[in-house]
Amino acid sequence: MERLFAPWRIRYILAPKHEGCIFCDFVKESNDRENLILYRGETSFIIMNRNPYNPGHVMIAPYKHVPSTEDLNDEELLESFKLVNLVIRAIRECMNPDGFNIGVNVGKVSGAGIEQHLHIHVVPRWIGDTSFMPVLADVQVIPEALEETYDKLKRTIDSLID
Repeated sequence: MERLFAPWRIRYILAPKHEGCIFCDFVKESNDRENLILYRGETSFIIMNRNPYNPGHVMIAPYKHVPSTEDLNDEELLESFKLVNLVIRAIRECMNPDGFNIGVNVGKVSGAGIEQHLHIHVVPRWIGDTSFMPVLADVQVIPEALEETYDKLKRTIDSLID
């Protein structure tokens, strides 16, 4: 049996789980880098996924704590999808993916991990990014630290906004 040592992952394994709603609670704080908030809009914001499927996996969430797209007004819907486009442009520029998965899970049965607060996933994809590791070993390898990805995406988003 082969062993893959990833000692840097222990801080995520041992980290205490957040008790409330990360989308509501994190935007009330002022430590965006620690909370992985990349951009704050008028009605929605961009936040990195702390447990990504791939490097650059981000989420767009409205400030309003609602479970479904049908609970948003036109302004909130429009800004949410404008932020999807902004983050796609930023990820294309600094990470050069071959494509994206973009999705919204409404309800637990659909796969929503945080079903009470609507969020849109944007996951960059590269040709060949699904290796044998998740298939055979139920292990996922993320080749870049979250903080490095955060800094790269933050700089790119800020440059696209200016």
